[in-house]
Amino acid sequence: MLRRLRAYSLLLRRALLRLLLPVLLLTSGVVSAADTKDYLSFATEDEANSTEIFSKASPAVVYVTTTTLRRRSRFSLDVMEIPKGSGSGFVWHASGLIVTNYHVVAEANRMQVTLQDGNSYAAELIGSAPEKDLAVLRLLEPPEDLTTLPLGDSTELSVGRKVLAIGNPFGLDTTLTTGVVSALGREIRAPSGRQIRGVVQTDAAINPGNSGGPLLNSLGQLIGVNTAIYSPSGASAGIGFAIPVNTVREVVPQLISYGRILRPIMGIELASDRWRRRYGIEGMPVVRVFPGLPAAEAGLQGVSRTSRGDLKLGDTIIAIDGQTIDSHDDYLTLMESRKAGDTISVRVRRGDREEDFDVMLTESQ
Repeated sequence: MLRRLRAYSLLLRRALLRLLLPVLLLTSGVVSAADTKDYLSFATEDEANSTEIFSKASPAVVYVTTTTLRRRSRFSLDVMEIPKGSGSGFVWHASGLIVTNYHVVAEANRMQVTLQDGNSYAAELIGSAPEKDLAVLRLLEPPEDLTTLPLGDSTELSVGRKVLAIGNPFGLDTTLTTGVVSALGREIRAPSGRQIRGVVQTDAAINPGNSGGPLLNSLGQLIGVNTAIYSPSGASAGIGFAIPVNTVREVVPQLISYGRILRPIMGIELASDRWRRRYGIEGMPVVRVFPGLPAAEAGLQGVSRTSRGDLKLGDTIIAIDGQTIDSHDDYLTLMESRKAGDTISVRVRRGDREEDFDVMLTESQ
């Protein structure tokens, strides 16, 4: 009898628990219809900011795919078109101009741009700057009402500020990642071998396929173009790099108008970095001075031959406007910061003495 009573008591407690459990959960706040409804309408300030930026900016982000031509075999003249690569980009102008990375479209035979709505358009390359890893495409038949991005100012960035990256990592279209500016003033190597200076470092996840996509600030302004990652595995390891928007502002208009970066010239040919390093020369030796151009008019001298036919080193540029010149990259970077008509002070080493020359720069030929 006692055992039966204990069994009945256990069954009764279980039945009561099943009846009371929903009430207990509701009163304890574990499950609440009101809570569920509140979540649908509630967002933290940071969540609301990210959602708003993504909603406004994502229509401007595009997916770029390229193909190239390749012979079927070494001994065949037949050529086939094969996929080459893919990346991201964004609408620069509503007329159908697209900005992306140079390495995304380098050596491509055909380019196709897919918008957020899934529609694809043929595109052509109208300008490229391998030294800045930037390129501009034009949609051949652009749709109306393309969305563009407002431009920010990369000089206003500081470490710790929030950033958002939108792109197509691994071909997954319109993907958002967020993070912060983790460092400023970095340098990375461009496809041309030159250094890109002032690069923004971020911990926002950037993976293959993000290249060419926009990096945005918390106002939804463009502050960089995602271009590279640092990763032993090839996937995001928390260190990504973006070309600063101020560089983009300078380069893109030139690519649209001229197809390349314009820089003023002195009218000289410099020795290669490899040759300079081989012979342990400090500065940049002038190989040739072109007649009729500013360097020749100022009196600079290139390599010449002695009466015996031996080569004689002429001037070696060691500084321009007080800045040390010790590589082609140093020289080209400085020239990009000047314009035609500017007069620069060039210090050279000629034999065992140093001399200064004032050279007025002219437009590239």
